[in-house]
Amino acid sequence: MRCLTLALIVANLAALPLHAQDTSALISSSPEGATVYIISPQDGEVVPKTFTVRFGLSNMGVAPAGVDFPNAGHHHLLIDVGELPDLTLPIPSSENHVHFGLGQTETKVTLAPGEHRLQLLLGNHLHIPHDPPVMSEVITVVVK
Repeated sequence: MRCLTLALIVANLAALPLHAQDTSALISSSPEGATVYIISPQDGEVVPKTFTVRFGLSNMGVAPAGVDFPNAGHHHLLIDVGELPDLTLPIPSSENHVHFGLGQTETKVTLAPGEHRLQLLLGNHLHIPHDPPVMSEVITVVVK
């Protein structure tokens, strides 16, 4: 039931004209000192075509999408994203905005050879970033 409700909320919100999307009541606060970070790979690391990205989180908990738990959220991996999405709306889902709504804390990624940018952005139960946003530094990896 929660997943269906979440899907309906997100679908209805996305259907609104951009100027009518007031999500301020849906944004969760983040606690002071909350940080999200990429444990591995390290910034500048040379990695194979398929590699594991491990997520770290401090001063908050991980909860699946659809579960409204205080001081918790779930990870979103931004791959080669030049500009952050609107931080007052649900994080889009695409090959560049990968959702981990089951509460996953690592993933295998396959990328083309070359340089790639990775960043984590925590979303609340509705995939909306917290206030203030909890996001990692951008790291660069080189796929061989």
